[in-house]
Amino acid sequence: MKPARFAYARPETLGEALALLTKYGSDASILAGGQSLMPMLNLRVAQPAILIDINDVPDLDTIAECNNRIIVGGRVRHNDALHSPLLAASNSLLVHALPHVAHAAIRNRGTLGGSLALADPAAELPACAVCLDAEIAAVSQRGERVISAADFFQGVYATALEPDEMITRVAFPVLDASWHVGFDEVARRSGDFAIAALALAAKVIDRRIVDCRIAFAGVESHVRRLSEVERALAGALISDLPVRTAASEILTNVIEPLEEGQYPPAYRRHLARALLDRLLTRICQRVYA
Repeated sequence: MKPARFAYARPETLGEALALLTKYGSDASILAGGQSLMPMLNLRVAQPAILIDINDVPDLDTIAECNNRIIVGGRVRHNDALHSPLLAASNSLLVHALPHVAHAAIRNRGTLGGSLALADPAAELPACAVCLDAEIAAVSQRGERVISAADFFQGVYATALEPDEMITRVAFPVLDASWHVGFDEVARRSGDFAIAALALAAKVIDRRIVDCRIAFAGVESHVRRLSEVERALAGALISDLPVRTAASEILTNVIEPLEEGQYPPAYRRHLARALLDRLLTRICQRVYA
């Protein structure tokens, strides 16, 4: 199939890009990596009046550390993040999650900002952003606002972005050595969309969980922290199987699985529980190693 006709612009500055967004609003689509957008255009799921190609806009593809945060530009490619020495040195959750994102060819072009802006329920990077309480910078001609990842994702392909805004950077906290992070998912084949995925970060001191952050992808309509499950685990020894079993039961009750025919809710609940147990077991093995 071929896309519907559209205009094309390739601004060379952020100001030019924002001016176009102001002019066209919801009739515009931003092109960065295009790994989701181009198939949507070809299938005519998306029919924008104009594509705004931001690949010439400077300073959107950098990774830097500032004030105990890792600042990742909105146009940073997945593979650049995956192989970033700065992210690797900080034991970033992104480094654990990115190998699960599609295939290498797609990771060569796909971008962090594009993944977050699309808000696909099965995407890995939104789960990482919510798990780590990342802050997303959205910019328009009206100025910049910083949106907590917890408030950014609002439903299936729905975010807090306004039509005239674009993501310029995302700030992830640098976690100290007491934090253990992990990511895992279940998909039909490697590189397929996740049926269920889990981003988890646990702060463990003296083999006891003192803080815990849990965010699933592919299970619910949008990613969110599961605070009830986190509270059930907080204060327990990482090896305490009865507590982990109780947390798993709570997970079953609080999760709201997607309703679609191929994978029934009961199956998604089962996968969520299995992933939680798998990652907690891995962290336990690290702690007791």
